[in-house]
Amino acid sequence: MLLRSLALLLWIAPVLSAEVAGLRIVERSPVLNGAAFGETGAYERVIAKAHFAVDPHDPANAGIADIGAAPRNAQGLVEFSADVCIFKPTRPQRGSGTLLFEVSNRGGKGLMRFNRAENPGARDPRSAADFGDGFLFKRGYTLVWVGWQFDLLEREHALRLEAPGAEGVEGRTRSHFSPSAPAASFSVAGRGHKPYAADDPADPGAKLIVRGYPDGPGREIPRKRWRFLDPQTVTLDGGFAAGKTYDVVYRAKNPGVAGLGAAAIRDFVSWLKFDNEGNQGELADLRASLDRAIAFGSSQSGRLLRTFLYEGFNADERGRRVFDGVWPHIAGAARGSFTHRFAQPTRQDPYYTVEIFPFRDLPDKDPLTGESGGVLVRAEQDGVAPKIVHTLTSSEYWNRSASLLHTTLDGKADAPLAESTRVYYFAGTQHGSGSTPPRRSAELAYPRNANAYAPLLRAILVGLEEWVTHDREPPASKYPRVGELTDLAGLRFPKTPGPGPPKHQRRALRLDFGPEFRSKGIIAFQPPRTAGPPYPAKLPRLDRDGNELGGVRLPAVAAPLASFTGWNRFKESVSAADHNPGNAGATIPFAWTKAERLERADPRLSVEERYAGRGAYRKKAAAAARALVAGGYLLAQDAPHTVEHALALWDYLESVAANGRNEP
Repeated sequence: MLLRSLALLLWIAPVLSAEVAGLRIVERSPVLNGAAFGETGAYERVIAKAHFAVDPHDPANAGIADIGAAPRNAQGLVEFSADVCIFKPTRPQRGSGTLLFEVSNRGGKGLMRFNRAENPGARDPRSAADFGDGFLFKRGYTLVWVGWQFDLLEREHALRLEAPGAEGVEGRTRSHFSPSAPAASFSVAGRGHKPYAADDPADPGAKLIVRGYPDGPGREIPRKRWRFLDPQTVTLDGGFAAGKTYDVVYRAKNPGVAGLGAAAIRDFVSWLKFDNEGNQGELADLRASLDRAIAFGSSQSGRLLRTFLYEGFNADERGRRVFDGVWPHIAGAARGSFTHRFAQPTRQDPYYTVEIFPFRDLPDKDPLTGESGGVLVRAEQDGVAPKIVHTLTSSEYWNRSASLLHTTLDGKADAPLAESTRVYYFAGTQHGSGSTPPRRSAELAYPRNANAYAPLLRAILVGLEEWVTHDREPPASKYPRVGELTDLAGLRFPKTPGPGPPKHQRRALRLDFGPEFRSKGIIAFQPPRTAGPPYPAKLPRLDRDGNELGGVRLPAVAAPLASFTGWNRFKESVSAADHNPGNAGATIPFAWTKAERLERADPRLSVEERYAGRGAYRKKAAAAARALVAGGYLLAQDAPHTVEHALALWDYLESVAANGRNEP
């Protein structure tokens, strides 16, 4: 029976900590009408609003820019609230004792990807299709989400943070626009989020800067050629060109105290893990059953986890370790715009606080700037360092300087990993797991990368949990060492039909944000000044087929039917820009027959020259899957799925060849 208490605010003073001040339950309801998930049994959905009150003077909150300018209650504490969603075993004692926390990506829920759900991105999963095969529930995880992003627009079932503004604070901020098609105007709100409105749209000191590449030098456009149509919309005489990037710099005020989002994650997870004295109050049975917490974040959310560790949030206000395991997925060597003044979490462009030093977990020093640090330094000093797993695709080497996670800053030598760190690179993949048939885009020259790495994630999660719970070593790190890396000039992609790789690779920049950025989170220079040459991020080397060396090789790459890349290109009809347009990779099929290969002058062997037929191909794909299982990178139960995916690509490309379609 659905239980709702929309109006009831449960203040649980004897149980809630000083940081988590209250919990308002919105809904408690059975998952799939009480269906049992293996030995764990039935699950319950809990939707709630958590209320927080934190001490702005506590050293644990020092990484939150402008918290001193936020309004305070009678006790001198800063109050805020966040949406919460929990899926827990109805009988928590039958669960695994592991809290699996996902950093919500733009208000959504993505953990059902581990269940191989038909709709893994459902913001309010209710149907059987939304829950897939129930993998996470059968293993007894308690799933938790907390809204952390203050600038999300209100959407149904989106997880949001309600944070106060920094009253009286003003300064210059910046918005970035990189159109994939010509545009007449753009909003200063990043990807549909709440904007920092221009305080004075007519300000003669506002600037519009254009760049040929996202990380290239800028040229200021004369003020008379552009204007604000309203406090959040910019237009340019002649319009904005596809493939170029534009920065508008303008004055704004009263920014949200963005870093409270990290505090919300820290304090709610800490409350669930530790504050169960007396076993009373709301969710008491759940809190008494949880022994450990693992955090997972994908892309933007993975970058938040790296920032969370770097800024010291893995120690709660009492110095206890919040997360025992942390998994930044497809985050590369980046962090993000999450805790400083005028932060914009959705931003990921090179001149924002995204790909900035330090990159590695261990301590490092930049000999050119003199900066020193490491992502794990604070956690190590506080005695709260977690076990860490980094997972990378090819796209992060092109777009997120991923090689800097595991090389020296000059790119000439392998750098040691922390003993508590593993790095797994999925060779020949794009930012998001691929699908068959390969998706096409009106802007891109090639079909997107079809190589599906999603099955690997389940084995990695199991390995991380075993590592955290029983200290059992997970599979060895697998990523390209220096001998398997190259710069762009040495990539040597085979001369296939189509435009080939971009001539420009995005690299992390040495940036100067001003003297108070590191200490107070205040950016003085907009856009930031360059402080030396870009960091020499490297790319994985290629074999003769154009597929990448090193890393974990799925059947699609170990028994290839195509070149699978982490880059793509704009169509010439869309843009002449010669750089990678985002996180899409490419599928560039082999010719199906030798005759077709010779006609196209394709140096890669054709499919018929490689395999005697579909049966022979199946055997090679199955052998590749078995090798992954033996190495611990794939669960035995998921091996058939990877083989079927490879065969689906075979069937699709065979049908393309039979119909005489000429695909690049």
